[in-house]
Amino acid sequence: MIQIIGNLAGAIALLLWSVRLVRTGIERGFSGPLRTGVRRASQKKSTAAGSGVVAAIAMQSSTAVAMLVAGFVSAGTLPAASSLAVILGADLGSSIVARILLTPIAVLVPLLLVIGVGLFLKGRARRIKQTGRIIIGIALVLTSLSMIRTATAPLQDSEITALIFSYLSTDLVTSFLLGAVLAWVTHSSVATVLAVVAMASEGVLLAPAAAAIVLGANLGGATIPVLLTLSGARSARRVMFANLLIRGGGALLALLILVQWQNQLSLLGATAAVQSINLHLVFNLVVLLLGLMLINPMLRVASTILPDIALSKPRRISALDTALTDPDRALASAMREVLEMGEQVHAMLTPVLGLFRDWDDDTYRAILDSEDEVDRMHFEVKLYIAHLQEGVLSGRQARRAMDIATISNHLEDAGDQVSSNLTDYAQRLHAEGLSFSDDGWRDLCDFHDQVLSNVQLGLNVLMTGDAEAAIQLVEEKDRIRDVEQRLQAHHLERLRKGNVASLETSNLHQETIRALKQVNTAFTFTAYPIVEATGGLLSSRLANTEEGD
Repeated sequence: MIQIIGNLAGAIALLLWSVRLVRTGIERGFSGPLRTGVRRASQKKSTAAGSGVVAAIAMQSSTAVAMLVAGFVSAGTLPAASSLAVILGADLGSSIVARILLTPIAVLVPLLLVIGVGLFLKGRARRIKQTGRIIIGIALVLTSLSMIRTATAPLQDSEITALIFSYLSTDLVTSFLLGAVLAWVTHSSVATVLAVVAMASEGVLLAPAAAAIVLGANLGGATIPVLLTLSGARSARRVMFANLLIRGGGALLALLILVQWQNQLSLLGATAAVQSINLHLVFNLVVLLLGLMLINPMLRVASTILPDIALSKPRRISALDTALTDPDRALASAMREVLEMGEQVHAMLTPVLGLFRDWDDDTYRAILDSEDEVDRMHFEVKLYIAHLQEGVLSGRQARRAMDIATISNHLEDAGDQVSSNLTDYAQRLHAEGLSFSDDGWRDLCDFHDQVLSNVQLGLNVLMTGDAEAAIQLVEEKDRIRDVEQRLQAHHLERLRKGNVASLETSNLHQETIRALKQVNTAFTFTAYPIVEATGGLLSSRLANTEEGD
């Protein structure tokens, strides 16, 4: 029995890691186009759900799509109603992913591994390498499902497990709660459903229990974005809570129906495995269709439960301590403070573009308050590094101290770009009664989103020191420069065509793009020390060498 449990645990662990591997490949290789595509397609509810379906199939996670949408809502670049439609579509997309992965294509695993490993090891371009990562992940998902089936096969002959699973079939409420807990613990309703269906295919789980666990996984999957956005913007929290009301409420209603008419599961297929996966697919399709009609009422309920509250923000405690006699500890403290600076600038940048569309005094004051905090931290970091350099430092410690001071300078400049320039442009736009053209506004939203994505990558680099992420960030700097030139060309083309809105807002449009580019450049400096240490930076450009693992 211990060996069986160990084999099952290992198979499930591989499944979780494989699903994450696919999502990581998508995020590292294709997050920019995916983010832009989702936001552009989601301006209307009629296309938002479709974009959610496609994004969830690509990322193999409705939670990842929900967090992507949370950023759009916080930035004010996507309406709440459209955002909720995207998430409902993503829930259906994740169920489609589960259905696809359960098709009998395990025979392709060797071929997928050969192709995936070849692309990852031999590919020079980042997207080719990440495509290899994605293919490897899909192959390992299929492998883990086969391992789960193999590991659970002996359980059919165990009296203890037969008793437990028999009880679950008679107590569907407990099965439902078990599914919710499993999805929450693993942070993946897809992995939970795949594991349940794999066990049902071996006859370990009977149809009613498997169906109840699948419904519970939908409730658990809907709670994850709610918990992950607890410290986020209230607008994003409302969207996640409204999704919980729709998907979680639907799961509870479906459980009640299942309890009363569990014999009708045969309508969904001939076996327990087919019934449970088809139930998952049909449930999310029905939730999407009905949810689209309930979006506005549920958002009003969420707004009532989560009203706007003005909270006084306590002064944070500095990470800078007095351990100047221990240089390594002092440098770690300084880096913590710089990381907090970056987080503050990120919090300022996220909502600033929304001020161009709808001016909000509270948001403006919050940005100014954050800028005061960034200025204070910048001054204290410089003073701290200066005191540290009065002592005896090794060559490595001296270089690290200068790197931290340099990064601090650039982050402070990024904060100035947001609090002074971008807010000033937004004020001028409203004071003069102007608005960008539709094409111009779309270009600005795309550019703002790409810069936000790179800022988040820069914060990850600061925190982890990951060399691959640092190289990606430096590559993104060149891509942002190309995007800026393309957007400026778009703007000039609109001027040539005599677009009135573009003529009236020409200077503001171009200055906004330049300011956003400066913010992106500032965060790129977090990567330079790491890339230089790996020998991947020649002068101001990346060395043309093949990336390692």
